[in-house]
Amino acid sequence: MGDAFIRHIELLGYEKRFFPSQHYVYMFLVKWNDLSEKLVYRRFTELYEFHKALKEMFPIESGDINMEKRIIPHLPAPKWFDGQRSTQNRQGTLAEYCYTLVNLPHKISRCLHVVNFFKVRPDDMNPVTDSQIKKPEVFLLPKDAKKNLSDITGPIVLQTYRAIADYEKSSTSEMALKAGDMVDGWWVCQLKNKRGWVPAAYLEPMDGPDESEEQEPNYAGEQYIVQKSYTAVEEDELTLREGDTIEVIHKLLDGWWVVRKDETTGYYPSMYLQKAGEANTSVKSELRNRSAPPRRSTIRNVKSIHKQSRKQISQETYRRNSKKYIQSQRNMKENFQKVNVIIEKNEQEENKPKAQPAVPPRPSKDLIL
Repeated sequence: MGDAFIRHIELLGYEKRFFPSQHYVYMFLVKWNDLSEKLVYRRFTELYEFHKALKEMFPIESGDINMEKRIIPHLPAPKWFDGQRSTQNRQGTLAEYCYTLVNLPHKISRCLHVVNFFKVRPDDMNPVTDSQIKKPEVFLLPKDAKKNLSDITGPIVLQTYRAIADYEKSSTSEMALKAGDMVDGWWVCQLKNKRGWVPAAYLEPMDGPDESEEQEPNYAGEQYIVQKSYTAVEEDELTLREGDTIEVIHKLLDGWWVVRKDETTGYYPSMYLQKAGEANTSVKSELRNRSAPPRRSTIRNVKSIHKQSRKQISQETYRRNSKKYIQSQRNMKENFQKVNVIIEKNEQEENKPKAQPAVPPRPSKDLIL
């Protein structure tokens, strides 16, 4: 039999452990080509380090050179605080990640990096425990969720958020909130038996200041088309007109994305953007007809239960890194053009007919005599 490779990876759920300190591990059933099935446990930080190394090994397939050629799936970065809700909510993302990983071209899905990471380790067979501490708690993924991958591509349970300021509704589809109210969900919220839209800027997660999983900035940018004009109110926002083509470099969950227009970066309401190439809907949705959500910095009397706010990137960092990326692309293009010019010149020199040596005039008879 040839080299070992993985046929399938199934996420079974996660385990809450209390030794040496409280932490969470995901349970994977790994099915190998020899028809054996092994149970392995991995922390999310391990999975993310594995993911980063895989991207470095395959820069083309990870989109580092050209985002359009990316086939390696995305995996959100771990948070500084991992609670049970974030562990549970990540299950859909991880299940889809493993499914996509195993179905990548064999040079990736069957490489040693993948095979070695999912091999059984000694602590998979005999986890380190302490008899004086509580036994691990097991949380299995619902059976009906395993039948269809699309059933678990999102959070399994609604996440709890807390209102950080009063909010008065402006339409029948919205819901008023008082500071301190407990709500479930994101944007579309539920308070007891009421449901309605609430700006994300008015909410913060209960389990920690960085519970919401935001993607890392992508300075290569994704092309989007502006569907509705907006005039900047704050200094770090952009004024754009309907039909403008821009590049999104950071998708934030509060409804304001960092975008780039030419060499200028700034915040813009994500609800007014549509990805380039997608069909343009003729009927404007209710969300598009509403005004842009407020920025958290504009909310008065905001009271957070968290002493430390989630990590934020300064506007200057966005501008600086965006300019660096644009300049690096220009330099690559210029160097490529210079190389082409040199090659063309060399080809022209080679194709030129070589100069023949001058033939001296024949001496006269008198001179010969």
